[in-house]
Amino acid sequence: MWRDIKILLIDDDCGRRRDMSVILDFLDEQYLACASADWRGQAESLGSSRELLCVLLGTVETQGGTLRLIRALRDWDETLPVLLLGRHPSPDWPKEARRQVLASLEAPPSYNKLLDSLHRAQVYRTIPVQERGLSREPNLFRSLVGTSRAIQQVRQLLQQVADTDACVLLQGESGTGKEVVARNLHYHSRRRDAPFVPFNCSAIATELLESELFGHEKGAFSGALGSHAGRLELAHGGVLFLEEIDAMPLPGQARLLRVLKEGLFERLGSTRSQSVDVRIIAASHKNLEAMVEEGSFREDLYYRLSVFPIEVPALRERVEDLPLLLIELIARLEHDKLGSIRFNSAAIMSLCRHDWPGNLRELANLVERMSIMHPYGVIGVQELPKKYRHIEGEDEQGDEGGGFEASMPDPASLALLPPEGLDLKDYLAALEQALIQQALDDSAGVVARAAERLRIRRTTLVEKMRKYGMSRREDGYDQTAPERAAGSVHCPAVALPGAEC
Repeated sequence: MWRDIKILLIDDDCGRRRDMSVILDFLDEQYLACASADWRGQAESLGSSRELLCVLLGTVETQGGTLRLIRALRDWDETLPVLLLGRHPSPDWPKEARRQVLASLEAPPSYNKLLDSLHRAQVYRTIPVQERGLSREPNLFRSLVGTSRAIQQVRQLLQQVADTDACVLLQGESGTGKEVVARNLHYHSRRRDAPFVPFNCSAIATELLESELFGHEKGAFSGALGSHAGRLELAHGGVLFLEEIDAMPLPGQARLLRVLKEGLFERLGSTRSQSVDVRIIAASHKNLEAMVEEGSFREDLYYRLSVFPIEVPALRERVEDLPLLLIELIARLEHDKLGSIRFNSAAIMSLCRHDWPGNLRELANLVERMSIMHPYGVIGVQELPKKYRHIEGEDEQGDEGGGFEASMPDPASLALLPPEGLDLKDYLAALEQALIQQALDDSAGVVARAAERLRIRRTTLVEKMRKYGMSRREDGYDQTAPERAAGSVHCPAVALPGAEC
């Protein structure tokens, strides 16, 4: 899976360290195994901490125990994730130590759980430090975390338009983070040192909206006891963010149009025009083009605002970003000292199947609710509210339970060591290839179904097929490497039900 990245296995339990070494060999992972007293020498042999994917940490018998070792690992590399074997982080640990622990695994771990945790560690390792909440610099990319094509396109569009003064129209469902996108646009523009003034057009009564936006003079209307600067003046030199622009009444739209065309406006009750230098960013969750056709939104204003439109994707359109978003939201909980939680792989899979009508706002609310109900706990499917449970209980048990051997047939019942011995690595490779071959045969060459039968990720199976030279055709798969031809794979003294070697 990760050819050039090593795993550091630290365990003072010699038997478990040996068992985990066999498992990692089976998965073809590069690793270093040592006792807790020897970890620093092994780590220094790497040259750089970036060589490591994660640390698998078991029993620690040295002075200070597990907590002291985690602190030492954090001092060496604060972004290095730790996977605990056979225990959970203590609620009494400081938040820095709890943040270092990415997951807790049974000993021995289940096949699915181990692969899932290693995948999470790889993703976590690729997140820039500033996106984990570890940087002291302002972190604005709360909803822009992710690697999906949709969010990458948003970041690319922001980069293209940031240094211009063009009007930007953000469109997307409620809760997708349009204000966060606007703040990012302001922060990365040349106006970043000037004010960013948000104004929600639907939060102000219609009769007061123009007064709040453009300001008023004394006596302009009943109750106007003095002059008042509007949000437009407050944003001079900077950015005015007009949220829910669709709620602005037609008279206000006409006044705003003049600002965009001439850079001039008048306070209510005044006849003196004032100039203003401001960049307008508008946002709406409604279809403004349809509103133009209905006559409830000015067509000329729409085209002035939508010089550079950006569609902010809904969470269900970028569900592959959900694990990264969970990491980000949990990091913010920890930063604000509001507790910490972890979601197991079954819970994450269940959340990925949810429709998320409330988008990121709904996800943030769920994380905060779980942190209150299960402080410093591991959230499984059963801990989620009912509407988020899209996986049956037995599926979760299959993910969590039993240990590594629970996901596989008993090896002792399948293989006998020949008298002349064997090359264990070649033997395991041949065994793995035979199982993949059988899964593909049983699934009519459909890789996704074969991956389900093998209880591994589809991308993992594709990588293993590439490793063994098993390429795919559109109507199935095709073994092209000469050494994979029928009858060339030799599995010494092994009897697999239904598989031919």
